[in-house]
Amino acid sequence: MKYAILLAGGKGERLRPLTEDKPKCMVSVLGQPLLAHLLQWLSLGGINRVLVSCGYRHEVIKEYFGDGTKFGVKIEYVVENEPLGRGGGIKKALKNVPQDSGPVLALNADALTNLNINDLIAFHKQKNGLATIVSVPLKSSYGIVDVGENGDVKSFREKPELPFWLNAGIYVLEPNIISYLPDRGDHETSTFPQLAEIGLLKAFTTKAFWHSVDTVKDLGELRNEMEQLFINSFFNSSAVNL
Repeated sequence: MKYAILLAGGKGERLRPLTEDKPKCMVSVLGQPLLAHLLQWLSLGGINRVLVSCGYRHEVIKEYFGDGTKFGVKIEYVVENEPLGRGGGIKKALKNVPQDSGPVLALNADALTNLNINDLIAFHKQKNGLATIVSVPLKSSYGIVDVGENGDVKSFREKPELPFWLNAGIYVLEPNIISYLPDRGDHETSTFPQLAEIGLLKAFTTKAFWHSVDTVKDLGELRNEMEQLFINSFFNSSAVNL
């Protein structure tokens, strides 16, 4: 796999005022735009051709990243003059990908993950679907109280994982999926249900780090988690050197 499509047209209205002058993917996490971290992840995973599907304040992305050379990738910008929706955005970007390129990674540019890309691609190829979606555990937004039959409180669990999986907004797509994608609209409400009915949609479940950013609260939580991961990594490496 060499190509990835990043859906970076989100206005991030629930992140205002942080997104008044830039798209959602450009909010800062540990001193860099969210999109910069995603590009580093793609580069480390062996993907060097990136199509950035963008619209709102796309010039901010172009000015910062240029052709992508400094970030280890080659970037091509696919600008929507009018909103096409995520499905329409993927379809327009796919038209710039050679049909013999093999599977294409597509993802929303508003979340961070350390998922192993090679494991994901291997799963997709093994299952022979047209599309594979990455699914991560659904975590409760609240603490859970376990209550016994007689009303006694048995235990408390702080934001535990629930027995459900959610769509992480990361997909592996075969180039010929383009005929199933809408010119406008959301692939998750049109294309994916259609593929599921005919057995061509697969799910790769993972407990790798994944955190999306929709609100200011989400951004704060992501920053805290990333800082903690960095601190843990720093002190663990120091202990090894000792």
